Amino acid sequence: MQKDIHADLACALLLDAHANCAYETVAIQNALHRVAAEDVTATIPVPPFARSPFDGYAFRGADTQSATRENPAVLKVVEEIPAGVMPKVEILQGQAAKILTGAPIPQGADATIKYELTAFTDSEVRIFTPMPPDTNIVRRGADVMPGDLICPKGEVITAPQISSFANQGFSHVKIFRKPKITVISTGTELREAGEALPPATIYNSNVYTLMAYLQETGAAPINGGVVPDDEAQIAQRLRQALDESDMVITTGGASVGDYDYAVRSAELLGAEILFWKVLMKPGGAVMAARVDGKVLLCLSGNPAAAVIGLLRIAMPYIKKLCGRREVCFPEVNVKLRKPFMKPNMEKMRILRGQLELIDSIAFFNENYGQESEKITTLSGCDLLAEIPQGSPPLEVGAIIKAYRI
Repeated sequence: MQKDIHADLACALLLDAHANCAYETVAIQNALHRVAAEDVTATIPVPPFARSPFDGYAFRGADTQSATRENPAVLKVVEEIPAGVMPKVEILQGQAAKILTGAPIPQGADATIKYELTAFTDSEVRIFTPMPPDTNIVRRGADVMPGDLICPKGEVITAPQISSFANQGFSHVKIFRKPKITVISTGTELREAGEALPPATIYNSNVYTLMAYLQETGAAPINGGVVPDDEAQIAQRLRQALDESDMVITTGGASVGDYDYAVRSAELLGAEILFWKVLMKPGGAVMAARVDGKVLLCLSGNPAAAVIGLLRIAMPYIKKLCGRREVCFPEVNVKLRKPFMKPNMEKMRILRGQLELIDSIAFFNENYGQESEKITTLSGCDLLAEIPQGSPPLEVGAIIKAYRI
């Protein structure tokens, strides 16, 4: 077991753990925001034929080479081509076809023009400006060609990719199954929402907070409820949850006090402890273990500390468990919008705040109230910034590293 380690090492140790990623096949209308379980490549060109981008006329560009307002090109209309109908006539010199949006370009034609830019009758069309070959033609395969990668394995499927699947005629797509992650709160003092709140008790909010973050990430969280501070009961509940889930997360009992049961309960299960305690604040009271090939993660009981531990340490592994290929939050260097005047000698400090662009320069605007119990400071938070261990007080404009969450 490794103890008192850097956050980067803790994150790496978790990422090295096995992730059992099963897959399933769903209809494309149910695939939005799911994770592709295989590379999806095109099998047909899009569009599958050269077509007109608008209602107008198709003709040979060479026939309009000398066209002017005073001396227009006069072409005989030999066919009308609606969308969904193949042309029947080859366009020869001096001829044109009336064509509607999306209709196939007839053989011999190599240009189109909007009808409102012409003068026309039922039998002829007048064009007043030169239209070179290849003008206003949507070429076969202009968007996608066979063999093009339209969705890589491990990517979260977006609305445009759903469109690409439909353009290929794919009715179903293979995706990773959402991992089941059970979240359990430990603590004799906890009560569930809707219950009475006797003195010295608090409501169990951590389960719902963490489940929401997990759901946003693409997991299928399970409410494991509350277990009192008894290591045997905790171990029993953990065993049940591990049998039912792909991963188990607990809150509370991960520090070093007399009533901290995470390590002892994990040891009762025969777990391999990967690490215990991370040198960061808040969120450093975290333990990770491996039981029967599954990860057990024990987070702080303080609400914001639990979330920060989840995001900074465990979220890359959870994304891996979801099958995603991009698992780490993007890093960005930002300038402090406000000074950080506390010397930071013992542990890395994690700050909650927001990205602010001023004259195209990225600033970190620290949210008010950084205590580990204040969950409200995560509202509107899109950056977790790091003040390194051993850092002196920092003035406005100092450059620090942050993660976009």
